[in-house]
Amino acid sequence: MSRNTRTVSKVLLALMLVVVFQTSAIACTNILVGKDATTDGSVITSHTVDGRYDSRILIYPAEDHEPGTMVPIYDNIVYGDRTQLIELGQIPQVEHTYKYFHGGYPYANEHSVIIAESTIVGNRATTNSIEAIMTIEQLQELGLQRAKTAREAIEIIGELAVTYGFRESCWLGECLTISDPNEVWVFEVFGVGPFWTKDSGEPGAVWAAQRVPDDHIACVPNFSRIAEIDINDTDHFMACDNYIDTAIQLELYDPASDDPFVWRQVYGPFSINSRLWRVYSTLQPSGNWGFENLEELIDYPFSIKPDEKVSVEQVISLFRDVFDGAGAPFDMTDNEIWYYNDRDGNPVLSPLANPQPSTDVRTLFGMKNQPTIAVTHCSYYWVSQARSWLPNDIGGVVWIGLDNPHKGVFIPMRVGTERVPESWTVVDRDRYDRSCSYWAFDTVDRVSSQNYGRLMPMVAEVRDSLQNDMFAFHDAIDKVALELWEQDPHLARDFVTDYTYNMMLRSEQEYYDLADRLLHALPH
Repeated sequence: MSRNTRTVSKVLLALMLVVVFQTSAIACTNILVGKDATTDGSVITSHTVDGRYDSRILIYPAEDHEPGTMVPIYDNIVYGDRTQLIELGQIPQVEHTYKYFHGGYPYANEHSVIIAESTIVGNRATTNSIEAIMTIEQLQELGLQRAKTAREAIEIIGELAVTYGFRESCWLGECLTISDPNEVWVFEVFGVGPFWTKDSGEPGAVWAAQRVPDDHIACVPNFSRIAEIDINDTDHFMACDNYIDTAIQLELYDPASDDPFVWRQVYGPFSINSRLWRVYSTLQPSGNWGFENLEELIDYPFSIKPDEKVSVEQVISLFRDVFDGAGAPFDMTDNEIWYYNDRDGNPVLSPLANPQPSTDVRTLFGMKNQPTIAVTHCSYYWVSQARSWLPNDIGGVVWIGLDNPHKGVFIPMRVGTERVPESWTVVDRDRYDRSCSYWAFDTVDRVSSQNYGRLMPMVAEVRDSLQNDMFAFHDAIDKVALELWEQDPHLARDFVTDYTYNMMLRSEQEYYDLADRLLHALPH
């Protein structure tokens, strides 16, 4: 293809993407904590799956495969609850695949390799070729099936993306935060432009990864976090061979310039976001993190050392955060439109005031949206622990929930879990159905939003009672499970499975009961 044709094509592509960028929004938050920064020595990562994605919990067992077996590669995995998967191609299968947990974005395996996703803005020149077949969710699935450690997952996912081409399924770039019982990494991947072909012999993706220091925390709120890469520091960095060459070919970087190669400036244009500020200012208040203008956020470091060690309970609390108490413009209840004067002329906050107002409400009152960590359009969410001192079946935990994390519970699902209630394996968001767990939590969220000031205390009472029980019994469950493991690992798996199964059923039923009470409590 001639240089002029390429230039015209790029211009047309850029114009199309402007329309997409102007009408789209992304919001998935990942918080990462190294093992020396946690109160108990666990490694933490996390994910809010914001948007309408497949929230079913499907557990696929480990399997052996005959030599020569091929595995189909699919598009539409994130919408698998309602859309037929499209086969894009096939690749050779490995001899053995590990048990893994499958959702819209597959997230954990039997070895406590745990992977979270956050879509990131990418430079328009990196838009993928139509011949690329590896979406991020497909890469997650393959990585979990094949990797025993975070580093191994990065190598596998990176190689597959380079070999078969990275295919965007949301925006142009993707980030995965990948943990195991010892480390947690930030992995970022982009396409190499629309002209790549599978027969070209050229790499079909560009990727880099950076490890969060063991005594640090980090956050990925939908934009690239990796800056300068020291490829010789193999303890903290990994990257594909072409990570600079591709940037030169796409005219994103000029090696003749005096500018250093800064990954996130080259591949991932910055997107202003207050969630990073909220996480850093909460976990390291001594840093006096400013957020008065865009430049301050751009200069935030990749990771920071928290003022105090962080517990899983604190990370869960952050995922419930709606900027309450942060003041305007962050706290959306801190707005004069929510106030009225009583008989004595005193201003009173209306019970309709809501830190998560709907689009219709914001439009009615002319309010600017302030994206919070917890959002109402979340499909599912989780905070994970990977703990090196316990067998993986017990030590790997995904605290998972459905719908709005501000109002929902985080249920501990250890990776030894072998089944969940049927109501957690199905979802149809176009038809109200009480045999589906999602509707319990979604109904509570929708109804309580109608009169937040009066109804949220009812939600908080049920939510906190359930959550506190799960926190209180967490260590005891570990202790019993470990005792059973030493007798027979199958007994331990049965035990943790039964515990998770019962907690899911209990939470679902209590939220359906709560939904009924909220409906009766709504003012007429």
